[in-house]
Amino acid sequence: MVTVSIILVNYNGGEVVIDCLHSLQATLQTISHEVIVVDNASTDRSADRVEKLFPEVQLLRQSQNRGFGTGNNLGASQAKGEFLLLLNTDTLLTSDILPHLVNVMQQDPTIGIIGPQLLNPDGGLQLSTAPEISIWGECQALKQNLDYRSPHHRFWQQFAEVQEVDIVIGAALFIRKCLFEALTGFDEAFFMYFEESDLCQRVRARGWKVIYDPSVAVIHLGGYSVNKVGDRLRFEYRRSQLHYYQKHRPLWEQVVLRFYLVTKFACSSLCSSQSVNLKVLRLVLD
Repeated sequence: MVTVSIILVNYNGGEVVIDCLHSLQATLQTISHEVIVVDNASTDRSADRVEKLFPEVQLLRQSQNRGFGTGNNLGASQAKGEFLLLLNTDTLLTSDILPHLVNVMQQDPTIGIIGPQLLNPDGGLQLSTAPEISIWGECQALKQNLDYRSPHHRFWQQFAEVQEVDIVIGAALFIRKCLFEALTGFDEAFFMYFEESDLCQRVRARGWKVIYDPSVAVIHLGGYSVNKVGDRLRFEYRRSQLHYYQKHRPLWEQVVLRFYLVTKFACSSLCSSQSVNLKVLRLVLD
């Protein structure tokens, strides 16, 4: 019987997905689990390498890249575990995190999602949580990011204890499979970005807790997929942001967001290619 299904969505991740799978192989020794890799039409032969080096992994090849959420939904549809651990391919495990995560879920039936602590490769703390997405939440997130970057701020103390949060970052997300299925998984309208925010929002709306637990940690290299497809993902970020606001926020916040984005891109046209700015502006003004 499988207790945990670990799902990775791969897109041209040959430089990282193999290391991630090696880390799973080396650390996960106690809880019964399966590993599912969904390949989103990679062109770097990374899927072939996964198939050759890890024959025990269930590899699901897709004919096109339909995004992070859709890939995870496909993996979850084939999963046999009671729990799902959704991992980015640019993550590394250095210890067996499954016994703790499973135990916490089993001890508290009100918890729907757990996010572990995310670390940089040098052991430094990454932002592992985020405030609820809203105009006020944007301001809180900006402050949180400034605190994180400040060498004088005692940032570690904020994330030293288990706490209930609004959102856990989707690089590593542990969820009950029955809950994931009840929510019909990720909203596939999000190609990438905001899908975990939307999922956490829907989980909390049903009365479940979203928990950040620093008792276990995952190394997250960060930014790998973004660097692979740069301009498109910058566009997708804004498209997903607008979709989230339309789905969860009142009309006045949607108007404020659009005004802010028009102003931002009008004032920063030199920061990226003009074509990307025009695409985003058309999206915002639509």
